[in-house]
Amino acid sequence: MNRDGARAARRSAAALHWLFARGRAWVHSAPGTHIWLLIIGVTSLVIVAASQDLDNFLFHRNSSNIHQLNKHPLRSLLVSGFWIENPSSFLLYAVLFELVHANVERWIGTWRWLLTVAVGHVAATLVSQEIVLLSIEKHSLPHSMKHVVDIGVSYGLASAAGVLAYRVPLPWRWAYVVGLVLFFGVPLAAGGTFTDVGHAIALAIGFACWPLTWGRPTWRLPVGRPPGWRPTVGRGARRGAS
Repeated sequence: MNRDGARAARRSAAALHWLFARGRAWVHSAPGTHIWLLIIGVTSLVIVAASQDLDNFLFHRNSSNIHQLNKHPLRSLLVSGFWIENPSSFLLYAVLFELVHANVERWIGTWRWLLTVAVGHVAATLVSQEIVLLSIEKHSLPHSMKHVVDIGVSYGLASAAGVLAYRVPLPWRWAYVVGLVLFFGVPLAAGGTFTDVGHAIALAIGFACWPLTWGRPTWRLPVGRPPGWRPTVGRGARRGAS
């Protein structure tokens, strides 16, 4: 190998080492997010490899519907958050986890992030399934809805997106909040399902978790002032006073 080839190989090795170090630091900065994402990746692979009968069994077995909540309340509430119905959407969820969950976890810490997500997931599941039960008792929904598949990560994602609003500085925060309310509220106002109710509840819980953000910095976004801008009047006044 000539000198140019050796230098190119060293540069490539250095670049790979840098990328690996940055990737490892990125993952370590939000461990809960990436462990959760890893488990979802594994369960998605299981669904891809399973037969149709097996994946139907797994979905219903790990669902947090009325039937499973009555039989195994703690297990169903926990396990239902590690499955997604459509494994082909895993890449989309991976992007959303990095944009929302990872940012919240790095910002307020793993335990506060986990508390926000857990409360949002559990409360949204219980309230939405209670609505399903009341609708069944009123004969608005069929009895089979007690066995409806209710799995996924969207409740936790909605609550994390809600608390992330407090990291966005004013006045951009209001645009972000309005966008979230429209995104989750329009389907509900249009006569949405129990899942849409759950999303709205989880989002409200995320907004209500603002005490967990006390003392945490917001993002620094430009608000009409160029970088390096300083108030010249104040400096002149100080010089004149001296």
